[in-house]
Amino acid sequence: MTNTVIPQTDPKAAYLDQRAAIDQAITRVLESGWYILGREVSAFEQEFAAFNGAAHGIGVANGTDALVLGLRALGVGPGDAVVTVSHTAVATVAAIELTGALPVLIDVDECHGMAPDQLEEVLNGRLAGGDRLSLPVKAIVPVHLYGHPVALDRIMDIAAHFGVPVLEDCSQAHGATFDGRIVGTFGALAAFSLYPTKNLGALGDGGVLITNNSALAERLRHLREYGWKERYISHDAGHNSRLDELQAAILRVKLEKLGAHNARRQAIAEAYDRGLDSLSLERPRRRPNTVPVFHQYVVTTPSRDALRTALQARGIMTNIHYPAPVHLQPAYLGRLPHGPGGLPQTERMAGLVLSLPMYPQLGDEAVASVVAALRDVVPSL
Repeated sequence: MTNTVIPQTDPKAAYLDQRAAIDQAITRVLESGWYILGREVSAFEQEFAAFNGAAHGIGVANGTDALVLGLRALGVGPGDAVVTVSHTAVATVAAIELTGALPVLIDVDECHGMAPDQLEEVLNGRLAGGDRLSLPVKAIVPVHLYGHPVALDRIMDIAAHFGVPVLEDCSQAHGATFDGRIVGTFGALAAFSLYPTKNLGALGDGGVLITNNSALAERLRHLREYGWKERYISHDAGHNSRLDELQAAILRVKLEKLGAHNARRQAIAEAYDRGLDSLSLERPRRRPNTVPVFHQYVVTTPSRDALRTALQARGIMTNIHYPAPVHLQPAYLGRLPHGPGGLPQTERMAGLVLSLPMYPQLGDEAVASVVAALRDVVPSL
């Protein structure tokens, strides 16, 4: 057992990395006397939208609310269906149910992203077991899992053919690109979580949406605050989901380094790729014409649990994102429709995936220690 522990992620290190600027931003907000939906939120919304090449940013309380409000802005509600994947954080599916709509779950491909062929089958009404989908599909929610863009070319073509809007779940992909364009600007809307461990993370909860559609942006601003168009008068049944000034000020500081931090994640991923090349682990696959931002570096192996135990004994912490697909979790078991052919790839991945240490402040020496431990352990499993 080593005395040095290498965490899988380290949000405190992210704070310490920009401590002086973050502390200054917090003091600025505290002294301003304005703490909800003020200048900091407005500035962050504009700066984040500009970073992504979008026209509008709308800050909300968390990533789940970003998905819920995005779906509601698209007109999704009870009696509708929304297509997404089961190989994701449960928030994606929970958000759909919070609108009153029915999640329809489809399988993923070898890059952990939504499988376009099964999407097309579902939009044609076909489900597992020969069932037919009777509800109208009002939205598609592809998830850029682990920071890897999904097959956006095919998904957007299929969505356009069927006339169904796309809400991109970009909660793990801040700054990733597909064909040279940042993800989140392909669909009608994109939702981001700003949870502390994300590529762009607050020091608490936070979320944001981006869009190039002015009408959707205006509707989102109303929905996040009780449906108000003027104060205290609700024109829609809205939510209370507001990004606060403190988090917005912190996020503005961290946004300045997002590009550099993503580059560091990519450098760590390249070091892992080189170091693990000859081992019997499957390294992350890159989709052509994409630049992932490695929210996670996920290897797959049938010896996942033994490998995790062996690494922990050497002081190297890992995580499993995610140990059970949503459709096999107790709250959802047996009650959500699947795409035709079921979800074999999703179910297979759940038993294989392991996330190695990955955060921008992870030093070269620590990365080398992770590689050395893997090279020592894997051959004996």
